[in-house]
Amino acid sequence: MKLIYGVKDRPKPGQLVLFALQQLLAILAATITVPMVVGNGMSISAALFGAGAGTLVYLLFTKFKSPVFLGSSFAFIGSMSAAFAGAVSLSMGYLGLLIGAVFAGLVYVIIAVAVHFAGVNWIDKIMPAVVIGPTVALIGLSLSGSAVSNALSTTVNDAGNYVMDLHAILCLICALATLAVTIICSVYGKKMLKMIPFIIGILSGYVLAAIFTAFSYIPGAESMRIIDFSLFESMQWVPDFTFVEAFINNDFSNTGNFGAYIGTIAVAYIPVAFVVFAEHLADHKNISSIIEHDLLRDPGLPRTLLGDGIGSIVGAFFGGCPNTTYGESIGCVAISGNASVVTILTTAVMAIVASFIAPFVTFLATIPSCVMGGVCIALYGFIAVSGLKMIQKVDLNENNNLFVVSTILVTGVGGMALSFGQVTVTAIACALILGILVNLLVNVRTKKGAAQADGSVAAPEALLSAQEGDSGSAPVEEEIAAPAQEEAAAAQAEEEEAPHEGV
Repeated sequence: MKLIYGVKDRPKPGQLVLFALQQLLAILAATITVPMVVGNGMSISAALFGAGAGTLVYLLFTKFKSPVFLGSSFAFIGSMSAAFAGAVSLSMGYLGLLIGAVFAGLVYVIIAVAVHFAGVNWIDKIMPAVVIGPTVALIGLSLSGSAVSNALSTTVNDAGNYVMDLHAILCLICALATLAVTIICSVYGKKMLKMIPFIIGILSGYVLAAIFTAFSYIPGAESMRIIDFSLFESMQWVPDFTFVEAFINNDFSNTGNFGAYIGTIAVAYIPVAFVVFAEHLADHKNISSIIEHDLLRDPGLPRTLLGDGIGSIVGAFFGGCPNTTYGESIGCVAISGNASVVTILTTAVMAIVASFIAPFVTFLATIPSCVMGGVCIALYGFIAVSGLKMIQKVDLNENNNLFVVSTILVTGVGGMALSFGQVTVTAIACALILGILVNLLVNVRTKKGAAQADGSVAAPEALLSAQEGDSGSAPVEEEIAAPAQEEAAAAQAEEEEAPHEGV
């Protein structure tokens, strides 16, 4: 779709606040889910603060040219759990989170330095559209299960089917209502309604869920309770920052075998950073196609890597969660048509400020998962579609292209995730690696043919024939000259036809 606000555009102040709130809502569920899954007393408000701080760092490194928000990375959930599991105390576990984030960030810094000297042309060679397109689509498709499970908010039986009771049915109604309102605002809305479909959709779903919840206080109707309003009874005004727990509240009296613990953290974090690097490339290829500007060249991949890596360290310093570029943020840009970096900047500031406003953070936490599921159906779908758009110009009638795309989609959707101890290579990373290998395999012969076509192989033989006065040299010269003559004739015909086309 055509962008309404470009990267350098600045919306009006009132609109800017709404656009920033929409971005915040889009990334909210995933950002606060990571600390909730890891547990061990991690603060969701601190994670929100860390996401905002990390995004500010990213924007600075990318010279405010990349409209992407950074949030808590799901890829590091296993690594974060390992940091707590190997610690002799809870405070030491928080210190492990910081050390691990530094390890992961340093991986990005090292790769950024290597790319600075090697350039980015190699990326286009090993990851052309036929590889990166289905990988981006896979990012959206891999999240589809989360969107559906949130929309239903129910259990799964032994057969793998969702159990639909009254509570699940009401959750589904809220999810579909949220999705419907979002679609209507985006497709039929005028001016501002078209620009903030997520806000309207989420508020509509929240109101409907609140109505159902009101009836749940009738005796015997507890299954209608969708919103947990009891969260307002224990609001937290000051976030529990990770660095406070790691340094200030840690007496370091019992560190155990600290050297072995550092080794455990390194093994848990460093390999995952290389995996997330692949997603970093895919996300930036995706947003580049949306804003029609190659961010890997301007501001450049080294800058985006440094912004992501250092931003991840800063985010973990406050919230404990390493950050990563968010597909939800990219999907929000695609649907709303608002790529303004000022919006992302405002969102980052809003996240930092909101982390200290307990009622606001609590309200965000009470948004039912089914309502967010309805929105995420659209968000994740747009991520998948944007990836498919990248391969529109790829000829899938050619088997070499067909094998690459099919390998990526099947292994990714099939969930080919490999675990090596505490290290897990995600399905997306496995699919991307296999796609790169298959692409190289099916194009080996093509590259050899191209080398012969440009004379790198045939020239010495032709030169030898000419020196020996071989009678077969004339036909060879004719064969070489024929394509050139045909190209010249075609070029002349185009020049003759050009004036008529202009008329």
